[in-house]
Amino acid sequence: MTPARPRGIHPPSTYLAFERPLAAIDGEIAALAGRRATGRTAERLRRLRAAQRRLARDLVRGLSPWERVQLARHPDRPSTLDYVRRLCTQFVELHGDRRFADDGAVVGGLARFAGRAVVVVGHQRGRTQAERIARNFGMARPEGYRKAVRLFELAARFGRPVLTFVDTQGAYPGIGAEERGQAEAIAASLAALAGLGVPVVCAVIGEGGSGGALALAVADRVLMQEHAWYSVIAPEGCASILFRRLTPETAARSAALLHLTAEDLAAAKVVDEVVREPGGGAHRDPAHAAARLGRALERHLEELARRPVRTLVARRDARYRRFGTDLPPA
Repeated sequence: MTPARPRGIHPPSTYLAFERPLAAIDGEIAALAGRRATGRTAERLRRLRAAQRRLARDLVRGLSPWERVQLARHPDRPSTLDYVRRLCTQFVELHGDRRFADDGAVVGGLARFAGRAVVVVGHQRGRTQAERIARNFGMARPEGYRKAVRLFELAARFGRPVLTFVDTQGAYPGIGAEERGQAEAIAASLAALAGLGVPVVCAVIGEGGSGGALALAVADRVLMQEHAWYSVIAPEGCASILFRRLTPETAARSAALLHLTAEDLAAAKVVDEVVREPGGGAHRDPAHAAARLGRALERHLEELARRPVRTLVARRDARYRRFGTDLPPA
């Protein structure tokens, strides 16, 4: 039996380039944790774990915007269903858009969160390669957004607050998706959220790319995890348009120009709160990351629940009409 890791630390299955200094210390801790506990071993483990936490914090402290994008795409990063399972009880997933099909890139259903009956909706990327393919890597088709609209309407009918989780590079741009009305489906989701007569709290938990992300992000409060990104376009797409070629250098330059980090967006008042992640990122301590996100969601939801419906909708409308009028100087 593998010994339980303290503090919920989970060494990743994959190390990004800037994470590699952690690989050696993670391996040493794993080797020592498998031995019979002695005074000397316990002390060595304590010191190693303290060093591990310091190194993990230091490695992410000075990340560039492009490295933040890579961290947001980490294959071990918690996804919507990971957070729903940790934060919610009595979750019942609902499927299908009642028109064409079910889209695994968008998941949602009924649940209880912090004692409240809620509706949860979010992008789901998948963990294994087979699951990622089945969920189209979190890039929703029209039926995914129409399923979301069905859930939003259900929330309004029964007076349930909505929690959304954003994690997508963007809506799927395939021919079939366009033929089935991708733009209309995204627009319908935007309109449904804009006028929804219940509190809506959104959390950007990984990637937030273009209209595919915004379709689930029109909310009274938008939270963003520390190492997530949120932008009108992914850095690669920006590089292809602005620089006419996609290379690691142009992608990194585009990431900096887009101002897509949580700190940038908080300064621009696009997001209401940056939710700090455990040292090294959410993928290294999913339980701690979920606890921090859950506290933030609960705090905002509690405040919004006290407001009349008319006030909620009016303030939501004013929030999005204000964008672009009070941005900091470039």
